[in-house]
Amino acid sequence: MYYNKVEICGVNTTKLETLSDEEKKRLLVLSRAGDAQARKALISGNLRLVLSIVQRFCGRGESPDDLFQVGCIGLIKAIDNFNTELDVKFSTYAVPMIIGELRRYLRDNNTIRVSRSVRDLAYKALSARELLSKTTASEPTIAQICEELRKNGEEHDEREVTEALEAIVDPVSLYEPVYSDGSSDSIYIMDQIKDDSNTEESRVEELALQEAIKKLSERERNILELRFYRGRTQMEIADEIGISQAQVSRLEKGALDRIRRDLS
Repeated sequence: MYYNKVEICGVNTTKLETLSDEEKKRLLVLSRAGDAQARKALISGNLRLVLSIVQRFCGRGESPDDLFQVGCIGLIKAIDNFNTELDVKFSTYAVPMIIGELRRYLRDNNTIRVSRSVRDLAYKALSARELLSKTTASEPTIAQICEELRKNGEEHDEREVTEALEAIVDPVSLYEPVYSDGSSDSIYIMDQIKDDSNTEESRVEELALQEAIKKLSERERNILELRFYRGRTQMEIADEIGISQAQVSRLEKGALDRIRRDLS
């Protein structure tokens, strides 16, 4: 776990300074007016905020130094774009900006490669969703996102948008803990996955089906195999084994009826 690391990118995290809200406001006004020293002080004074956000993205195999640098890029963007005239705390604006920068970095560096066109559509959909969220009281639907994209000349159906958004979601490890009480008895995602197809009841049913099929004639078994395992039509089976399609249909129906009686 790298969040206990003392030094990241040459910065001693134990000595990171913090700024009061009043000092942030003063420096933000100066920075917006072009004061480079005020901008530098704002960056230094908010590195602890970057570090706290970077800690949320631990355990993904990424270098802590790289994530910290990416987080700093998000911080700088927040400083340069923050509107000092709005009655909003800087951290309220900066946190989603930093998180967004980190998520973009992780998506673009994901080992699961997503095509550029799909990524571009996903980012446009995310921007549309963010815009709609500011004007509506609820989470925008995919249909609303598609409509917003159409206003910008982007014609995409709901399936395309849904698949694009799903494609950029970070994969989750089966060993990701979903609960831990501090002991060794953590619960992981894999502990909550259940295969209902491999139960004792399903195995009994499978054995019963195998026994019922064994009771059929060789021709009946052959017809069922061709129909349900190889996907042949009744006409194709008739041509292959040299009987009429009506005979194939009669043999198939009779075999299935006997199997159902044996299983009931």
